Amino acid sequence: MEQSTLDLPGTATGTMVVTEPLNFWGGQRVKPRQQANAEPVFEPATGRVLCQMFPCGSEEVDEAIKSAHSAYLKWSKMAGMERARIMLEAARIIREKRDKIAKLEVINNGKSITEAVVDIDIAWQCIEYYAGMAGTLAGQHVQLPGGAFAYTRREALGVCVGIGAFNYPFQIAAWKSAPALACGNAMVFKPSPMTPVTAVLLAEIYKEAGVPEGLFCVVQGGADTGSLLCNHPGVAKVSFTGSVPTGKKVMEMSAKSVKHVTLELGGKSPLLIFKDCELENAVKGALMANFLTQGQVCCNGTRVYVQREIMPQFLEEVVKRTKVIPVGDPLLDDTRMGALISKPQLDKVLAYVNQAKKEGARVLCGGDPFVPSDPKLKGGYFMSPCVLDNCRDEMTCVKEEIFGPVMSVLPFDTEEEVIKRANNSPFGLASGVFTRDISRAHRVAENLQAGTCFINNYNISPVEVPFGGYKMSGFGRENGQVTIEYYSQLKTVVVEMGDVDSLF
Repeated sequence: MEQSTLDLPGTATGTMVVTEPLNFWGGQRVKPRQQANAEPVFEPATGRVLCQMFPCGSEEVDEAIKSAHSAYLKWSKMAGMERARIMLEAARIIREKRDKIAKLEVINNGKSITEAVVDIDIAWQCIEYYAGMAGTLAGQHVQLPGGAFAYTRREALGVCVGIGAFNYPFQIAAWKSAPALACGNAMVFKPSPMTPVTAVLLAEIYKEAGVPEGLFCVVQGGADTGSLLCNHPGVAKVSFTGSVPTGKKVMEMSAKSVKHVTLELGGKSPLLIFKDCELENAVKGALMANFLTQGQVCCNGTRVYVQREIMPQFLEEVVKRTKVIPVGDPLLDDTRMGALISKPQLDKVLAYVNQAKKEGARVLCGGDPFVPSDPKLKGGYFMSPCVLDNCRDEMTCVKEEIFGPVMSVLPFDTEEEVIKRANNSPFGLASGVFTRDISRAHRVAENLQAGTCFINNYNISPVEVPFGGYKMSGFGRENGQVTIEYYSQLKTVVVEMGDVDSLF
């Protein structure tokens, strides 16, 4: 059997090469059937090739789905408490291996180790949370006339497909699989082709914890593999995290066989900072809303609306703090910003900054390629975090999702005006408000068209609360109790205790 990536000796940035297979079904890693269409996977911090990603073809996808279905038949018949025990064991193993998983996540994704450790913690917390819910799944009893009655059963869907994004590779795999497994489903997970390395670790951990072989499978690939999954007749549901254009395609393909769909898509979220806020917290909130994972977060509050009276103080403080964010080797504990995911993504973000300048925005700091002093990082995809002033609502940098460390700051005068401007977007994933006025805080939260509104904080993601979008940011939810409803279906059973009252 192949040696797990987690068993390899400690690695530093620029030293690791992954050679073992990254597909997983039937309880083991599976070598790619063909090696013709290999795509290089890069280590963002160095630009080195980390491994080759071999996309799965139709035969491999079919094998994975059959493996998952076979496991589903066993898993769905187990009691919720039996499933819970195995899931709790998986959460325990993740806790035990947290630091190793986080390190591998950093090498493949480029984010700082400080953030990656939190991501892995959130992953095991999510599995633990849904383990706690597995034994509580229940229906209703309804008394009907004449002694008849009805009851409802909450049943699993079958084989669910999870399609992940590059920004939280391991965490998204947990967010999608935990509620699916708690409800009695199996899952076939396809990571982003840019971050194929850590999802297979979750598959190994579930197996070690005791799930039936095939319950959580991993298939690698890009759009073609995704299409095979969405069109497969053996799939009951697709949960997708990614861009709006791809989300539309996923929905269209899934509609052909009326599959359940959850879409967690992009955003251009507004953050409203009122003059009566606690300024120190508002500045910290704006930094958290823009610069986590190098700005590659779908719910980032990238449109920062600041009440005009406090704009000078806010800008002074936010620029001062942005300038000193330590950018560099993501495996060092002191680093707070690592590398963007790829060279094309870096170029795209830098092009957005240049476009903003052309449209009249003023760069207060950053927005340039950053070359760390360490020679091994010279080929990495780094840039200095950027704050843009003098922005207007119609600018490209304010309307389009940049997915990089670029904060656009805009002035506003009144609450009514800023809510209207904040809602003038096709997206509706998240939003935030900083104010000491409790009535205003709740009033603004009610009126913002977004799936989440943070009051006096931003970008915290407890597993207990639902996460998802309004408008073109998608539908369905992840996390929280309600997500059980998105991974199960309701059956009504009607029981007649007397004779049939027939019209015929």
